[in-house]
Amino acid sequence: MKKIYTTVLALVMLMASGCSTGLLGGLGGLGGETGNGTTTGGGLGDILGGVLGSVLGTLGSQNTIDGLLGLVIGSVKVQESELYGQWYYTGPTCAFTSENLLAKAGGAVAAENCKEKLLPVYNGIGISAQNTQFQFTQDHQFAGNFRGIPLSGTYTYDPSTGTLKLKTMLFSTNAYITRTSSGLGLTFESKSLLKVLQVAAAMSGNSTLQTIGDLSKQYEGVRLGFDMAPAR
Repeated sequence: MKKIYTTVLALVMLMASGCSTGLLGGLGGLGGETGNGTTTGGGLGDILGGVLGSVLGTLGSQNTIDGLLGLVIGSVKVQESELYGQWYYTGPTCAFTSENLLAKAGGAVAAENCKEKLLPVYNGIGISAQNTQFQFTQDHQFAGNFRGIPLSGTYTYDPSTGTLKLKTMLFSTNAYITRTSSGLGLTFESKSLLKVLQVAAAMSGNSTLQTIGDLSKQYEGVRLGFDMAPAR
């Protein structure tokens, strides 16, 4: 993340010194643009978000520094205490294993492309907020449902890497936690996710899961999974 932080620091120093009205005006033009092409107030967050967005692509309306860093596993630290509670599926999500791979893949544009391609796959096998939830407790137990299939077991979590190890009586797997606009992202290596989805596909009669393999080949270092929102 050194390149991103260096860029941000340099911009802040230039703004603080007040060295050039023309320069600030140019940066302000980058920062306040919305998805429909209109311009909003040129606050510091908007300016920096716009500059980073021009480097790594656009992230819809969430054109912010945290949104971009959140695409890289381990960049925005999520503490274990933030996992506690119940979480509901809200849609597909993805993350990358490093900043370099994110940039190489095309930044946030690649992330949005992954989500768009995963959504019909998830919908096709019937994944929804009503049948897909997870709950994590302080004593390292987890429980939930994946497309109505009950799951339970134990977990360990390493906040320094964002790695969540799930263990049940039938299987063990690594997942990865990232921060998203709605809450947390729960992602997996493509092969692990494919195995889980195959079970759901068999139950739904839908066996078209080629998209998972295609995405993993198209984007190096991608992790695919579920966007989760906390229970209210």
